[in-house]
Amino acid sequence: MSGRPTLTTTAGAPAAARTRDVASGVPFWRDRALLEELFTFNRERVPERVAFAVGCGAFGHFTVTGELAPFTRAALFSKVGKRTPCLVRFSALSGACGAPDLERDLRGFAVKFYTEEGNFDLVGSNLPVFFLRDPAKVPDLVRVRKRHPRSNLPSPTAMWDFFSLCPETLHAVLWLFSDHGIPRAPMYMDGFGVHAFALWNRKGERFWAKFRLKSLQGQRFFTDEEAVRMIAQDRCAFARALFEAIERGEFPRWQLCVQILSEAEAKRLPFDPFDPTKLWPEQLCPWLEVGILELDRNPDNYFAEIEQAAFDPGNFVPGIGASPDPILEARILLYADAQRYRIGTHYAALPVNAPRCPVHHYHKDGAMRFFDNNSKNPDAFYEPNSFDGPVPSPEHGEPPSSTDFPRGSRANEDDFVQSRAFWRSLSGEARARLVANLARALEGVPEFIQRRELALFARLDERFAEAVNRALGGRAPLAIAAE
Repeated sequence: MSGRPTLTTTAGAPAAARTRDVASGVPFWRDRALLEELFTFNRERVPERVAFAVGCGAFGHFTVTGELAPFTRAALFSKVGKRTPCLVRFSALSGACGAPDLERDLRGFAVKFYTEEGNFDLVGSNLPVFFLRDPAKVPDLVRVRKRHPRSNLPSPTAMWDFFSLCPETLHAVLWLFSDHGIPRAPMYMDGFGVHAFALWNRKGERFWAKFRLKSLQGQRFFTDEEAVRMIAQDRCAFARALFEAIERGEFPRWQLCVQILSEAEAKRLPFDPFDPTKLWPEQLCPWLEVGILELDRNPDNYFAEIEQAAFDPGNFVPGIGASPDPILEARILLYADAQRYRIGTHYAALPVNAPRCPVHHYHKDGAMRFFDNNSKNPDAFYEPNSFDGPVPSPEHGEPPSSTDFPRGSRANEDDFVQSRAFWRSLSGEARARLVANLARALEGVPEFIQRRELALFARLDERFAEAVNRALGGRAPLAIAAE
């Protein structure tokens, strides 16, 4: 048909047909176009993410509205009005690809800033705190939120057994089972960096910071009952809301805010400043407005631009770095390795992941080395060398930091103060919903595990524990405070 391109094989040869003509007499194995179609079909999927497999995303930009240069040398925040392109992916921790996206779950909120100094990835969530401070437990947290290895069914027993044996999970558990556990759509949820991060300015002064993306659409949530009805109508309602809003030109926006502590202020906190299960008190370090993130473009190819998007908590730019938070340190190792397994050795060079600035390194060869292999200067394939290869620039390094911070241990860390404050901050209606959500989730769990979790609730507030116990039908012993 004139005016249309000719179908070809991957080698560029014209294909006579795309369907199989049995009467042609051509042996099956010689039909190259057909074999390519079948064999490529077998390989259309890459391994899904072990966690946060269900996701959606969009592109946009970040514009600086507040002064941050006194605290960081990062060009991203260098002046008011500066604009940086971004990619954001929203996701859910537990489900496999194709699972309903409105189930109660921890939500990922990952932002890739394509800066002139390289990519900065803020890989956060919709909850301001994490469940753990011991990185060795992270795989187990994911496992108990997945399926039982024998039944291949969700296991509330495994989840609550784990939570009840790990008191540090209590704060995040309350957030998860509160209204925040089921946001109506990506644009109606806040995002948090969760961890403390390092900032340093051009004077070499160091600060510690926490990031938050505050929805300018306001936060809106579904109850369990509302979510069940929505899932029955549309298993992709969460993702669909974002896609269709952008298609209509209703571009969602978030305000990026930051809390900042000097090193001296961090040392005066009554708890480990790098414990991700804790919030920093706003009266000590209020949220400063930094800029506006707006999403205004849907992906043209979901697989290439969202499924192959690779976020890495270790992607920093000069002026931003990691803190001594063990969970963050473990994620820096974990995420990059997961992407190499999932997508390939050179995942960072794929268009959606590639920085928007010049890239110079000594990584060589390997599967899918599809980009320039330093052909203009082939002698500089090691370092140090005498052939004008790229060299390190020490001026971009972090300034030294004192390490004598009071670090909490499992034996003496208080896991109930901030959990108690969260419970007491809720309205009466919000408390009732939290109690009902927890009771539903604990229903059918062995009684000894119910008792153990109720004992943690009682250390938080005995009336809270009694309310959950009553919602469970009062079957657990009432003397739970002594557990």
